[in-house]
Amino acid sequence: MSETASQRTYPPTAMPSSAVGSECPPNWEGKPHDHAGDGQEEVYVLVEGSATVAVEGEDVHLESGDAVRVDPESERQIRNGDGESRFVLVGAP
Repeated sequence: MSETASQRTYPPTAMPSSAVGSECPPNWEGKPHDHAGDGQEEVYVLVEGSATVAVEGEDVHLESGDAVRVDPESERQIRNGDGESRFVLVGAP
């Protein structure tokens, strides 16, 4: 049985946006995806641990406190390392 990241959704603000908290187990990989169809850009904020966000095939290595913004059309994928990590993902059109 494989582990999955747990997620917590936060209530929306006055702006059309969403925020999701993700706890990612060691060696977890998210599904590669983009948001070209819905126009949602995302900001990935790493709250704890270290991880890599691949954006259009380019690895962006993140340490606790780092963030990366991703355009809607860009394919992205979270890849966790040997330890757990915690993200807050914020998306808005």
